[in-house]
Amino acid sequence: MPIPPSSLPAALESPAAARVGAVLVIDLDALVANWRDMARRVAPAECAAVVKADGYGLGAVPVATALWQAGARSFFVADIEAGVQLRAALPDARIIVLHGAPTGTEAELARERLVPVLNTLGEMERWQAEGRRQGNPLPAFIHIDTGMNRLGMDAADFTRLEQDAPSRLDGIALQGWMSHLACADHPENPMTAEQLFRFRNILGRLPRAPASLSNSAGIFHGTDYHFDLVRPGIALYGPNPAPWLPNPMRPVIRLLGRILQVRDVPANVTVGYDATHRTQAPARIAALGLGYADGYPWAGAGKGHVMIAGHKAPIIARISMDLVTADVSAVPEALLRVGDWAEVIGPSRDVDQVAAEAGTIGYEILTRLGRRYHRIHLAQG
Repeated sequence: MPIPPSSLPAALESPAAARVGAVLVIDLDALVANWRDMARRVAPAECAAVVKADGYGLGAVPVATALWQAGARSFFVADIEAGVQLRAALPDARIIVLHGAPTGTEAELARERLVPVLNTLGEMERWQAEGRRQGNPLPAFIHIDTGMNRLGMDAADFTRLEQDAPSRLDGIALQGWMSHLACADHPENPMTAEQLFRFRNILGRLPRAPASLSNSAGIFHGTDYHFDLVRPGIALYGPNPAPWLPNPMRPVIRLLGRILQVRDVPANVTVGYDATHRTQAPARIAALGLGYADGYPWAGAGKGHVMIAGHKAPIIARISMDLVTADVSAVPEALLRVGDWAEVIGPSRDVDQVAAEAGTIGYEILTRLGRRYHRIHLAQG
């Protein structure tokens, strides 16, 4: 059950928080605000929500439940297992499985009322057969590749589909045609416009049905890309989906690491594995209770900072499996207490900044957030 933001200090003092080295605070109100913003941008198109990878690391069930209560009705997951777990929480939602219908899973998909994204003619044929066994057409999306060369029907499959569309669609309750943008977060790349052109051309050669093309970044390319359904993922969770713009999304997470120990060290000593950091002057060092086993990037060694009582403390030395070290020399001693919390990700250093420092992307930072964190889901009332 989400707790109100006013209760956060008490939640940080709870027995559950006391048992772990770090806490992940998830602002469901901010997440809902992000979805509502995109829903307004794309209306009258439907704004779905992509909650794969366990809601981008933040918990698919609490994330989707908050969005359902806000008005979202369609949710995309990667595989059947995620779909089954979400169905238990949201019995009336439309849950769409991006990985399609692996051989032998058709009956389970139908039983759980999951909607597969059919990526090949073979999947279509098996889904038709399952519909015939059940005596009624079964719902599905059909994915046409327009340049990603990953999932979706290739040119040969599409040619056969186009030629035999009525018979190949017989027994399928088609909920939409979809494709996926490869370079939408790089507005200078001409491939985005080329994929839009290809998708429109393909739709003109197929039976009419709802269409879906845009991911998070695609939404910000304008109404030409919205069609009937958009599929935001990363934008829901706070990172910037449109790097050519100031971030239009609200931050959703704060990552807090417990101060486990503080020590004073002299000049010219090393800190951490491989002795990569050497003090240039006497320093005060804090050890924080999270590390790469919790998804904090090993490549973030010696980069960025944490915030302690409103003061910046540079991250130093290697990132350990369970520990991050910070130079807290500039933090007033009266504000530096073992057991208090350092903000590792938050308003002064967001997911995108941590990702840039580690040479990766915000998607990876979010989805690697470890299971050891005590998670606190915040919502009003």
